[in-house]
Amino acid sequence: MKVTTEALRTFFVEQFPQAPVIIEESREGYCRVRLKVGDEHLRPGSTVAGPVMVWIVDCATYGAVLTEIGLVPLAVTTSMNINFLRKPDAESALIGEAQILKRGRRLVVAEARVMSAGKEELVAHATLTYSIPPRDEAV
Repeated sequence: MKVTTEALRTFFVEQFPQAPVIIEESREGYCRVRLKVGDEHLRPGSTVAGPVMVWIVDCATYGAVLTEIGLVPLAVTTSMNINFLRKPDAESALIGEAQILKRGRRLVVAEARVMSAGKEELVAHATLTYSIPPRDEAV
């Protein structure tokens, strides 16, 4: 099912308004999001708090999953493993990218990355599994 980037943006605004990210790009099995880092995202030491990076990878992965299965609000994260690799630049936006690795009937496995905008080095790497609800529960 083809979901456009614009449709994904509208879906996030309507169904997931608390998501702190802007969807920059999507295509089948892929989504890139951006978060403008503010003081509310920092922890002591002027580094971005880990839960903020978790949220970024989860939002990017949710977007990537939806590009494959359609705009299904009840698709949910069932597991996540995240590695924090280096301190992000607190002065730059964070970019989250997710790519679907495998899609089955009920589960989707994805990989996600977080980088500081303008930098190539990863600040976090994650693998996630999403559960796809049966079609009769999808809405």
